[in-house]
This record gives sequence, C-alpha cells and structure tokens, in this order.
Amino acid sequence: MAIAVSCAPKAPPALVGAPKHPDFMFPVAPEGAAPDQAGRLDRGWQYLQLNDLRNADREFSAALKQQATFYPADAAIGYLALARGNDADAMMRFDRALAAEAAYVPALVGRGQALLSMDRVGEALASFEAALAKDGSLADLKGRVEVLRFRATQDMLGRAKAATDGRRWDEAKAAYQQAIAASPDSAFLYRELAAVEQKAGDPSAALDHYRKTVELDANDARSWAAIGGLLEANDDVVGALPAYERARAVDPAEVPDSVLTRVRARAALLKLPAEYRAIPGNPGVSRGEIAALIGIRLDALVARARPRQLIITDLRGHWAQQWITAVARAGIMDPLPNYEFQPGLRVRRGELAMTVSRLLGLVGAAKPEFLKKWQAANVTVSDVPSGHLSYPYVSQAVAAGVMPLAAGNFDLLRNVSGAEALEIIGRIEALARP
Repeated sequence: MAIAVSCAPKAPPALVGAPKHPDFMFPVAPEGAAPDQAGRLDRGWQYLQLNDLRNADREFSAALKQQATFYPADAAIGYLALARGNDADAMMRFDRALAAEAAYVPALVGRGQALLSMDRVGEALASFEAALAKDGSLADLKGRVEVLRFRATQDMLGRAKAATDGRRWDEAKAAYQQAIAASPDSAFLYRELAAVEQKAGDPSAALDHYRKTVELDANDARSWAAIGGLLEANDDVVGALPAYERARAVDPAEVPDSVLTRVRARAALLKLPAEYRAIPGNPGVSRGEIAALIGIRLDALVARARPRQLIITDLRGHWAQQWITAVARAGIMDPLPNYEFQPGLRVRRGELAMTVSRLLGLVGAAKPEFLKKWQAANVTVSDVPSGHLSYPYVSQAVAAGVMPLAAGNFDLLRNVSGAEALEIIGRIEALARP
C-alpha cells in the first residue's frame, strides 16, 4: 500500500549574480506572522529576483490564500505585476495592501514606482514622501524624491507659464498649486501663484500667497512690494507702509520714491484728527483749519520763524490747538485784539492773502531773489486797486503763483473752500522746496 508523504516546498536555487529587480523593496512580514507564510514570502522574493516569475507567483499566491488579509503578500504580488509590466494590476495590489495597513512602507514605495511608470509624477512623489515620513532611513529613496521634486516642479512650471501666457488663469493656478505640493518650501512658487491670482482678479488669495512667500523668504522684495500695493489698493495704508519700506530696504528699485512719499503722507494723515481729514470737503474753511494746514504741511517753514510771546484765550480743548499756537507764535496768523483767535471763523481770500504773504517771506529768507521779484511785482487786479490796504499782499500772492486771479479778479470777500486751501498750501510747499 502506498503511503502519502507530505513534502516541504522546494527551495529556490541560490541567487547567482545581481538581483534582477534591485529597486523593489522586500515586503517584510509583520511580527506574529505564521512561519510558513513568512517562508513563502522569502522564497517567492528569491524567485522574483531570479526573474522566475511563475514560481514567485505560486509562492506569493499560496501565502495570500492561506490568509486573505496577509498584506505583505498583496504587496509582493504588486511587485510581481511591476516586473511583468502591468502597472494597473500593481496599483490595485499595492492599494489593497495599504487598505489593510496604511503606513506599510514597501507598499507605499511600490505604489510610487507604479505611479511613476504611469507618468503620474506628482502622485508618485506623494507616495514616496509618505514612505520617507514613516522610515527616514531610506537613503536611496531620498535621492529619488529630490530628483522627482525637481522634475515635477519643472514640468508644472512649464505648464503654468504657458497657461499664464495664454491668460488661462484657472489652469495656471492649478499648475502652480501642483508645483507647490511637490515643493512646498519654494517661496518663488507662492509668489508666481500670487501674481496669477492678482491678474485673475482675486486680490485676497494673492495677498495670502505673497505673505506666504515672505514667510519663507523674508528678502523677496518683489513680494513685499506687491503686498504693499494690494494693501494700499484696499485703503490699508498703515499696513502698506511697512511692506513698502521692507521692499525698499531689500531692493530700492522695487518701490519708487514717489510711492513711498505718497503712502507715508497718507499714513500720517490717518493719525491726524478727523476734523483735519475733513478739510478737503469743506465749502468754507475756518481760521483754525487754515492754521492746522500750515502747522502740519508747512511745519519746516513755521520752524524758521522767530517765535513771539502772545496770549490766546479761546483755544482750550480745540482739536487744532497745538498748530494754531505754533502758527500764531511764528507770526504767520494773528489773534484778534481781544486775545481770541476765533478758530471757527470762516476765512476769506483777503485775509488768506496776508497769511500767504507772510509765508512767502519765510520762503524768501532762503530764496531772496524770488522774494525781491514777488515784492517788486505790480500785478493788475481788477477788483483790488493799488491803493487798497490788501493790495501788497494780494499782488505778492498772485505774483508768486500761489493765489491766481479769476478773470482778472481776486475776490477779497469770497470764502476759501477746503479744496482751494489745499491747493494754495501745496503751491507754497513747492516753492519752499530746496
């Protein structure tokens, strides 16, 4: 009678020469795996490295048949599919292994290789990076990841640039976002994405990405300047000013002097009282408002005057008290004989001509040739004869181009509007510049 004998699985022949698939990662069995399962995995792997795919398949399938949830066998069959050139089957097997053990490094590496064969570089990179996050000792994989990052970034940058040139904003944004996913610490990618978002009419997203750029690279002058521009466009000059100043500190060419001067002036204006900021819209400015304009806009000119002692009794609590006091002590404007300044009294052009004349005298202290010319002028004014008490002031203000005539008339008794007052002070500012 014949007796059945159970034979141990045949061992593969000894591996001779280099492994046929050295870039495949052996799917290690977890602790507690049955010895015969681990043994079949080892034998199957040896067959695979000999390129004996039929026997490798037999061993891996037997291990999986013994336990359907034995995920190392699924990963091993995934590598077998890669060796056969069947990337889709390989992906399916690696995904099954990862469904059982999401952080299983051999399956993550194999999945990345399958994705790479399918030219899905970004996804392959993500799979490799997940493997590295779990096991940072994989030196060969680190090098591959760096190469892939560069390759993926270059490819996506080319697509992003072409889409940007074609004004296909959504496509360009998607390409830059993919490049950022591949290289999240590259500051310039956020800057380029922000530029596209800005062109596409999404300033909020652009601002966020410019800020991310300078977070990664504090010396990106272009991004600092862009932040300043976006904030200024949104009327946030207080936020725009430090951004512009930072850009200028890195590269003065990024922010013109005129821009910085404008924003500094706007930021300074915001710190001033609301009453001052309302002056441009006033139909008729007051003595206090004129004094404030002079004290703020022409402070350097006021400082040139020799201060005088005087008494003013009606300024306590007034928003412009400090500027009224400075302008009155400089002799540019006078209190009334009763020691009141009457800061709320409307200013007429005749009174303002006297104030302008005194300011021109301070300008002329540094430019005497101009002052002589203004004082020597005999301007013909239809409604102010040369014998009028106000004529010298009017003639000088007109000759200097500060208070021009309208159809030959000066209109001594007309109230001065806020907009007109700003123009007059602006002309004096220009004359006072070195």
